[in-house]
Formats: sequence, C-alpha cells, structure tokens
Amino acid sequence: MFAPTAQPAILVLGGTGKVGSRIVRQLLSSPSHSDYTILVASRNGSSDSSNLQQQHNNGARVQHVPFDWHNPDTWRNPFSLSTTTSTTTPAGISAIYLIAPPSLDADVLMTKFIDFARERGGVRRFVLQSASSIEAGGPAMGKVHAYLEGLGREGEVEWAVLKPTWFQQNFVDQPVHLKAIKEESAIYSATGEGKIPWVSADDIAAVAVQALTNPSPPNTDYMVLGPELLSYGEIAEILTEVLGRRIVHVDLSAAELEKRHQSFGMPEDYAKMISAMDLSIRAGAENRTSDVVLRVTGERPRKFRDLAESVNEVWEPSGRV
Repeated sequence: MFAPTAQPAILVLGGTGKVGSRIVRQLLSSPSHSDYTILVASRNGSSDSSNLQQQHNNGARVQHVPFDWHNPDTWRNPFSLSTTTSTTTPAGISAIYLIAPPSLDADVLMTKFIDFARERGGVRRFVLQSASSIEAGGPAMGKVHAYLEGLGREGEVEWAVLKPTWFQQNFVDQPVHLKAIKEESAIYSATGEGKIPWVSADDIAAVAVQALTNPSPPNTDYMVLGPELLSYGEIAEILTEVLGRRIVHVDLSAAELEKRHQSFGMPEDYAKMISAMDLSIRAGAENRTSDVVLRVTGERPRKFRDLAESVNEVWEPSGRV
C-alpha cells in the first residue's frame, strides 16, 4: 500500500478534522519532525492530505489512510506501512492520536482499537483527545482515559490525555454560531455570566505534537485551556469591536437552547447534553486557567481576539462587500 520507508510513522485519526489537520500541518512544517511519516486517517479527505503534502516540501511525507471506526476491516490499513517495509529496522507506527467517533459506543470501539494497534502494530504511545469536563473513569472518553492510564501503570503503553475546554474556532465553523453572528448579530447560550478559558485548536494541536513526539513519555493528562476567562457576553463585546457592528449575547433557558440546537438538526439527546453543559458553565465549572500550553510547547496560548481579527470576514453578513 505504501512505498518502503525507514521513517517512523505517526497515525492521526480524524486527521482532516479541526485538531487533527492542525497536528498534521504542525508536524509537516517543523524541521525537527521531518523524519516522521504522517498517516492521515479518515473515511475520506485524501485530497486534503495531498494538498498538505504539496504545501510542505521538507522531507516529511504524509499519506492518506482510509479508516472507519465502524468498519474494523479498515483498522488494519495504517499498519500496511510496516508490513511493506524491507529495511532491517522496519518503520512502524510510533504513536497514535485518538479522537472519538460520534457514537454512543465510542469508548468500546476505541479500547478495542487500542488493543488491536498494540497487538497488530506494536504501538506503544497513545494520545487521546478528551474534554476538560470529563474525568478519568467518567462517561465516554473518561472510560478510554482510565483504560490508557491502567495500561500505563502496568507498563504496557505510554500515554497522554488532552482535556481541552471549548474551542475558540466554534464561533467560526459551527453553523449554530456562525449563522447567528452573520445574520442576527447575536450569540446564543444558556451560560449566563459563566466564564470559559476558550482555547485555540492550534494550541491543542501544539500540545498534541509534543505528546506524540517527545522522547520522554508523558504518562499524564493535560488540561488544555486558553489564556483568559471570557463569558459569552465578553466574546460578543470583542466581536463588536472587531466587526464594527453590535453583537449581542442572548441568554436562553436550557429548554430554549435545546430547541434552538434541534432547529439546526441536532438530535434531541445531544441537544439536552449541550444545554446541560451550558448550565454547568453558568455554575462556574469552566472558571479556571492553566499553564499547560506554555509549559508543554514553550509558546503562550492564543487569545480569542487574535482569532477574531484574523478571520473577521467569515462573519460578514451575506451579500455585504
């Protein structure tokens, strides 16, 4: 499937997604990581990985790997790289970035794949993207977190769990926010005055790159947070200044927010979960900061205003020049 190579490989599941694509770009653009082959795994998006390969000519290689969580027959695709290698020191997958599929049984699928990767490819390091609100042993990714931590205690794997808070980019690429800002000059939530340390997807990716490539195994979890606490109202104020028109925060009840999310096609159960998370924010659950981004990457985390100023045109009302 792949040409022979002696380069170690990093497998990025969800490699064309919000964080995964940024991990790939950062690995490709860094001379210090030019000895890695990068496997971009997704159900589609081969053209995206080809574009990435064309954009960066630094000795690193990127390959698209068809991968579907719900089709275990595709799980073996990433490991074809090592089976076709003819060198005396075969290249293998040195680390895997794990992101959950949108599925109620995501934790079952992921723990099975972790075992498959260990048995089939001898993979030692796993970096899981979880969330700031999910503890080890909790629901969904919390179960995968606990599984990796348990394997780590037994010396079976090297691991890291990234626990990012809410993404700054949500206002850019989530239709529920993007449409409201463009067409209504509004942001909707049920968070009240609750504050969030909004984090850049670029900073999450930068922490992930370090966790994937650092010679010393992390064997810990990272609370990946932005540099400042901002309520939705304060986000609206920043957008007002950047866009030159008034953006307001509309504070809804949980029931009202559920109906709004469902109007965008969100399933009822998921809409209820999102609304419950907003109520947690209202109660102060995300009112915290950390030094993880600076400590792990050596760079200060990005502020929301920086993002807003760099992409302000995406919020221009339709038809406006």
